Amino acid sequence: MLINGTPGFKCTGAFPSCEEMLEQLPNLDANVALMDIGLKGMSGIEGIKKLKQIKPGTDVLILTVYEDNEKIFDALSAGACGYLTKQTPPSKLLDAIREVTEGGSPMSASIARKVVTVFQEKKSAPKSDNSIDLTSREKEVLTGLIDGKSYQVIADSLLVSISTVRFHIKNIYQKLHVKSQTEAVSKALREGLV
Repeated sequence: MLINGTPGFKCTGAFPSCEEMLEQLPNLDANVALMDIGLKGMSGIEGIKKLKQIKPGTDVLILTVYEDNEKIFDALSAGACGYLTKQTPPSKLLDAIREVTEGGSPMSASIARKVVTVFQEKKSAPKSDNSIDLTSREKEVLTGLIDGKSYQVIADSLLVSISTVRFHIKNIYQKLHVKSQTEAVSKALREGLV
């Protein structure tokens, strides 16, 4: 009701399980999928992986009660681009969906704090011998991605064009051996790359 009752938004499907959603996914025209983690049958985290195989262009936004680090990073590593708790007010949920479509990675404040804490812990940990050689500009772009900034905001803050940001992101993906922004952020946090 919230989504369909808001101009510019349309709910194209609602499903009680990942299995049912995945069955209908090829017929759905959806830019963003809101996904819970604790579903009957297949978990939402496994559902994200399968959704990304079927429709890689669909962004996944987690909306769940779970706030533990393992579930947060499993969901982000699986391909989710944002993570909200079910305490998120309706207006903030709509803002988050908009943000996802604009290239952002919205997170509830408590989730963002956990991500930052893990990031800080990783940064203070000693670097591994097989560290990835990112240029200083690539690190600045990657930091922008970690902060949930859109490509345009990163470009503006670095005083470069959005195509330059995309060029750096392409290089980052190659060096990190990843295929998405979420995978890049997750790997950067895990390995303390910035």
